[in-house]
Amino acid sequence: MSRARRVGRGGPPPDGVFLARPEQVGPGIPLAVKDLLDTAGLTTTYGSILFADHVPERTAEAVRRLEAAGYANVGKTNLHEFAYGTTSENPHFGTVPNPIAPGRVAGGSSGGNAAALALGLADAALGTDSGGSVRIPAACTGTVGFKPTFGLVPTEGCFPLAPSFDHVGPMASDVETCTRMMEALVPGFARRDLAALSDLRVGIAWLGEADALVGARVAEAAALFPHAAPLDLPLLDGVAPLFQREVADVHRGLFPERADEYGENVRVKVALAFEVTAAEAEEAARQRERYRERMREAAEGFDLVVTPTLPVVAPPVGTGELRVRPRLTRFTLPLNAVGWPALALPCGPAEDGLPASVQLAAPAGEDALVLAAGSLLEAELRRR
Repeated sequence: MSRARRVGRGGPPPDGVFLARPEQVGPGIPLAVKDLLDTAGLTTTYGSILFADHVPERTAEAVRRLEAAGYANVGKTNLHEFAYGTTSENPHFGTVPNPIAPGRVAGGSSGGNAAALALGLADAALGTDSGGSVRIPAACTGTVGFKPTFGLVPTEGCFPLAPSFDHVGPMASDVETCTRMMEALVPGFARRDLAALSDLRVGIAWLGEADALVGARVAEAAALFPHAAPLDLPLLDGVAPLFQREVADVHRGLFPERADEYGENVRVKVALAFEVTAAEAEEAARQRERYRERMREAAEGFDLVVTPTLPVVAPPVGTGELRVRPRLTRFTLPLNAVGWPALALPCGPAEDGLPASVQLAAPAGEDALVLAAGSLLEAELRRR
């Protein structure tokens, strides 16, 4: 049995953030771990009541690497059920609170991680990102989230959502902590030596698709790059059936017999995923390859792409995830589709006084560049 204080069917702990916590935490950097990642001897629910009593025998490889580097797991964090959502309103374990904006969602699906960071319950967090699940919560809570290049950080021991879109990545209150986590997560990871923001050629995209103040804050952040210019970057279209088909494949052994044990929000989405045909998924896969080529061509000649992370600030709790999902993933899912590294960091108050977030991205393999640019930009923003 798990040696943990954990949530059963009675509901979440008072803070709504942790689902399971070790009885003893050893010395090290306090680390929150999304409850989608296995932890040996500690309950891992994947945000589903189906796994309320699940205690893995092995720890996910990414978690193991962080622990070996001196991070100490302080608890498993709440999330959107099966990571299939953007708000972390979990019908089984409760809605994750947004510590900086009561009554607003914490974002998802790694919402518990973001809340733990904002509350000071952890100094670092490990999350997953299939359509924005690290960056959306970071944006909603004024924290930092980094989605690495696809495949760079191992997903072994992580319950999948849509495997060819799935990434594991760090979350923190600053870029430096995310960079140090990447050094632990990726053997041989080398920092990029970047002297100034003027060293980069930057393309700015999608500002006009964001709410007014969000767009204004991101534009101000982008203007801190001396060599920045507008970029006609295509938005993603036609790839959803591939994502859905992969979700359906993951749940084929569970959903048909136990659909009534899924929360309504995720049950609706998984049921729709089961309707996608193989032919539709194959066409969507071809669309993704074409989109990768369009993105590569559009970004040619630029070192970095700057966009809003989200077009809006954190939506109110209860708005309805199916309603807000298309907007919340509009600028994040494209980077999952192409597998590029992408960083979200806060860039000032926007609508309702809530934080806007700027997203920095670059072609696959340029993780160190994105983090180096993010660190310099973060320092400039904090001086203002």
